[in-house]
Amino acid sequence: MRFGFRIALAALSFTAAVAETGQDYAASITRWRAEREARLKADNGWLTVAGLHWLKEGDNAVGSGADVRIALPTAAPKLVGVITLQNGKTRFTPKGNVVYKGAPLTSPIDLRPDTEPNYDVLTVGRINFYVIKRDYKIGVRVKDNDNPPRKQFAGLQWYPVDPTWKVRAKFAPWDKPRKLYFDTEVGVKEEDESAGVVTFTRNGKEYKMEAVKDGDGLWFVMRDATSGKSTYAASRFLYTDAPKNGYVDIDFNRAENPPCAFTPYATCPLPPPQNRLTLAVTAGELYKH
Repeated sequence: MRFGFRIALAALSFTAAVAETGQDYAASITRWRAEREARLKADNGWLTVAGLHWLKEGDNAVGSGADVRIALPTAAPKLVGVITLQNGKTRFTPKGNVVYKGAPLTSPIDLRPDTEPNYDVLTVGRINFYVIKRDYKIGVRVKDNDNPPRKQFAGLQWYPVDPTWKVRAKFAPWDKPRKLYFDTEVGVKEEDESAGVVTFTRNGKEYKMEAVKDGDGLWFVMRDATSGKSTYAASRFLYTDAPKNGYVDIDFNRAENPPCAFTPYATCPLPPPQNRLTLAVTAGELYKH
């Protein structure tokens, strides 16, 4: 599956930035970076993630009490309900004041996980929680709009904008459907539909990466020689528009850190071997511990 934040990113136009040069280009990148930071800091953004709890078969109590399995922040009541996991399905029974789709929830409901469109989100005050599914594991992610890391966030840091890191790459699609498999930071597997391979040249040397289909565009999970030094060690993400006439424009100035750089409760994919570049990509988002 793919994460919800990709949908918002894919909606942004990349084409306009490619057409711009000089000061206009730098200004477009600066605007995009400001929008990315705003999304991180927004209500229910990644900075609000406050917990991830894997469910056991049977009943799983939810609340802020000491004996619950799904722990909510202390602002929540000690018990707000029970999530029952049975044969891969989840059902929530309310035991307190829980809101669902803007109205108090008074009877049990089956919960759709985040791998399905319009997945179900439950709310207690400024806290939200919902079911996630990763490979064979089913859990509950908790978001708190009063999460301390959100309040303490000092802002993103970036390499200076460098137009030479906007490159045109040759795109070679697969002749039949193919899956791209990822390890993840939580020890389970993720699979996505592979779109094909891009090839680009930097300083006279050729590099390749495999892309995942992301709506009409492409998504790359990559690592390079800056990883663990000036950029996040595990990976960086990069999104592009769809290829045109056999080529795709890749702008490494938009390379960004994954959610795992901001919370220990994300389940980020790790780059496949073919996306681990020996090149030092001195562009995009920096990472400071």
